[in-house]
Amino acid sequence: MRVFIPKLLTSLNSVLNKARLQLHLLIHPLNTTKASASSKRKPVETDSQTSPINVGDEEVRPEGVKAAKAKRSNAKGKSVADITTVWEMRTDDLDRKEKLSNLAILDTLLAKTQPLTTAEEEAKNKLLAQYI
Repeated sequence: MRVFIPKLLTSLNSVLNKARLQLHLLIHPLNTTKASASSKRKPVETDSQTSPINVGDEEVRPEGVKAAKAKRSNAKGKSVADITTVWEMRTDDLDRKEKLSNLAILDTLLAKTQPLTTAEEEAKNKLLAQYI
C-alpha cells in the first residue's frame, strides 16, 4: 500500500501540471504580436494615387555586379598590350629564378670543404665569371 501512494501522487502531480500549462496557454498565447515592434520591411505607400509620378526624371543606376561580371567574361580576347606585359613579367620572373638557382649552386660549391672534381671546378669558375 505504501508503494502505491507515491506513484499515485506523482501521476496526480503530472496531471495538475498539464492542466496548469493548458490554463496558462489559454490566458497567455504563445504567438503574441507586438504592436510596437519594428518591421524589417519598408512601409508601403497606401495612397499611391496621390504620389507624384516623374516619367522623365529617372536616375541612372550603377551597373550591377552580375552584369559587370558578364561583360568582363564576354570579351572576345585580350589586347596585345595586356599579353605583352604578361609575357614581360613572366620572362623577368624566369630570369630571376634562374639567377637564384645559379647562386644557390655557387653557394654549395664554395661551401664544400672537400676538393672539387673537375666538372665542379669548371662550373664554379663559370658562375664566378658570370656574377663577378
